[in-house]
Amino acid sequence: MKLVTYVEDKDPEQHYMGIIVNDKIYDFYDAIQVSNLPLDAFDIIDIWKEEYGIEDANTIEKEIKDNQTKFKLVNKKFHLIAPIPNPTSCRDSYAFRQHVAAARRNRKVDMIPEFDEYPIFYFTNHNAIQGPGIIECMPDHFKQLDFELEVAIVIGKAGRNIKAADADEYIAGYMIMNDMSARVLQMEEMKLNLGPAKGKDFCTVIGPYLVTPDELESYLVPAKAGHVGNAYNLKMTCTVNGIKVSEGNMADMDWTFAEIIERCAYGVDLIPGDVIGSGTVGTGCFLELNGTGLLNDPNYKPQWLQDGDVLEMEIDGLGKLTNTIKKSDTDFSILALKKKV
Repeated sequence: MKLVTYVEDKDPEQHYMGIIVNDKIYDFYDAIQVSNLPLDAFDIIDIWKEEYGIEDANTIEKEIKDNQTKFKLVNKKFHLIAPIPNPTSCRDSYAFRQHVAAARRNRKVDMIPEFDEYPIFYFTNHNAIQGPGIIECMPDHFKQLDFELEVAIVIGKAGRNIKAADADEYIAGYMIMNDMSARVLQMEEMKLNLGPAKGKDFCTVIGPYLVTPDELESYLVPAKAGHVGNAYNLKMTCTVNGIKVSEGNMADMDWTFAEIIERCAYGVDLIPGDVIGSGTVGTGCFLELNGTGLLNDPNYKPQWLQDGDVLEMEIDGLGKLTNTIKKSDTDFSILALKKKV
């Protein structure tokens, strides 16, 4: 299934749920009533919380495919928001060795051996989740404003101390993720060996829809040697103002989501609605691209996101996530508040 969350333009505070069939969005709540199903889904994640929720949702999808005429299309003025607008938490990982190795090479430091010993993650701001559309940024964010091309999963059932061999069963679905980054803020605070925080907490973008694992079965490939869990051959690209700047593949993840879940769930409860990102694919951000460019050519001109830029991230099977960067109408700066010593 492909599931979306949307708002009608006349009432942007009210969230609605839709299901995509043959590139058309159907009103999920109407489909429940037409099908006489008991599912009382408030949002996408509630499907996995209900005892028979996912089975009922699959029934709705099949009925729509079999007889689309009796189900109501979403034909009002609306726009998509994040499929999971209010995650219970949001973690981001560090799963692509190519990205980590390139970033360290560009800084002229050795590859850190611990990368190959265990997956890591950090918590970001789950209250700053956005979907397709405008991303409004503060003045300090534009000091080396960056994108990060990633994949994200959503946890569909509760678990604790989950083993990697069982972890794929806990994934409700997959989405595109853009871990927006304000590099000057990020690098400044990380000198104190804590973070990332302010360089990341203003926006994380997910969407355009949630894709359930069964939709991706044709893309399955073996995990890398010595690793456990599902891996997928999904091409990943990012363009800025129509120019391709990044290209990679989800199959290049060195740590699988199953292994990342195993670490996340150690001694901790994961619950439906938790979002976990893969980390940046190789070439998947300007920080890496600029570093590589300058390493190869001292005259290379670094590029960062600017006011008005249009980002389009596309991943096979997961759709296209489109955002426009907009500068906030303010001159407030936290960088200007630094104490002089």
